[in-house]
Amino acid sequence: MNDDWLIWGAVAGITGHRGAAARLQAGTDIRVRGGLISAIGQLAPEPGEAVIDARGCVVYPGWVNTHHHLFQSLLKGIPAGIDSPLVPWLAAVPVPFRRHFDHEHALRIAARVGLVELLLSGCTTVADHQYHVYPGMPYDASAVVFDEAARLGLRFVLCRGGQTQARAMTDATAPPQSAPETLEAFMAGVEHDTRRFHDPGPLAMRRVVSAITTPNWSCKPEHLRVLAAQARSLGIRLHSHLSETWDYVRWAREVHGCRPLQWVAQHDWVGHDVWFAHMVHLDDSELQLCASTGTGIAHCPQSNARLGSGIARVPEALALGVPVGLAVDGAASNEAADMASEAHAAWLLHRADPRAGTRALAGGGQPGGHAAAISVDDVVHIGTAGGARLLGLGGVGTLAPGMAADIAVYRLDQPRHFGLHDPAIGPVASGGRPSLRALLVQGRRVVDNDSIPGLDLAELQAQAQALVARMH
Repeated sequence: MNDDWLIWGAVAGITGHRGAAARLQAGTDIRVRGGLISAIGQLAPEPGEAVIDARGCVVYPGWVNTHHHLFQSLLKGIPAGIDSPLVPWLAAVPVPFRRHFDHEHALRIAARVGLVELLLSGCTTVADHQYHVYPGMPYDASAVVFDEAARLGLRFVLCRGGQTQARAMTDATAPPQSAPETLEAFMAGVEHDTRRFHDPGPLAMRRVVSAITTPNWSCKPEHLRVLAAQARSLGIRLHSHLSETWDYVRWAREVHGCRPLQWVAQHDWVGHDVWFAHMVHLDDSELQLCASTGTGIAHCPQSNARLGSGIARVPEALALGVPVGLAVDGAASNEAADMASEAHAAWLLHRADPRAGTRALAGGGQPGGHAAAISVDDVVHIGTAGGARLLGLGGVGTLAPGMAADIAVYRLDQPRHFGLHDPAIGPVASGGRPSLRALLVQGRRVVDNDSIPGLDLAELQAQAQALVARMH
């Protein structure tokens, strides 16, 4: 399959960098050789070179999704949890509905739905926090999700989750498919997956991460240092949820007399090889701790808004140099789990955040939001280069010579894009899912004119609907 291209004649582009290097000029071309970007500039087609005609299009790096739960792709809009905050939602949706994923077909179709949705939004790298693991599981869940990602041509990071103890507030009537593993079984699973799938290289198509579901409630405190030591001995990263709601803060204060990030820091769960999803409720000292240790944040604005959890302090984190990536979270708490929608939400929510306006008053602002809290260039940065940094993929995430040819070529051909004075911002600022002229992953064309070669969307829809029908 061809991985040598000339992307020719784009009207604009955003590179994933910040500052002066954030934009490509109109008419900039991108040459791809051997899966990498070999040149950017005014380039003439070479004899026999395959050309992607990008006239009227905008080019971005492929989005890097830093936190997902793919099995939840068949759990969208469940009435019992649609208007609930996190803890009642957990008890009503992900926990009881896990009984329906007791066979491989359900997980495979759920993963396929989620990955297809992401691909069609321009996403090229997915980190899946796969915590649907339980004793006696009759199939290999890790192999299933890796296989589905490989079939679609995506970079895939398995955050191997699970729990080593039941959670009192959600698991009282949990089905057997939500049962915890022993610590030894969890660690054996992480090591087994690492040996089978993990590639430490900067352009890796497959990675494995140790990712207990929550450090607060999914394992005993004394397990955390053991898990951190194992991950570092294997050369892999650590990931989990933290400070998603105020419950995390209250728990840490009541039980341990400190805030959540301070508590996990006492158990070796901070550093450049650690990132947490959500991190909505951080105080100033915790933001500084993230900055000083390199601990990262997977920002999930739509899920946090959907569950009423709050808005993370991302503009301040960026200003401090905290590593920040963008993420969709699970489709059970985000019924449009694509990166274009996530980027649009991030751009809007931080501008409306009243705390941003309050902090801007010293500079002459007004009470309310702050329209300059975050720019489209900032959003693209966290959704591409920022995410690659969290995942340790040093060769991914920006448009620059020598980097991976993970490139989204967006068409601005829908009415919402008509009349744009700055075409570069269209895929983020205009909302909706922009159509794709092409999407490349390591130079391989995985989306062609807004369709995925070889995929029957109607058949996938029918399979998903059949599985949902069996859940009722």
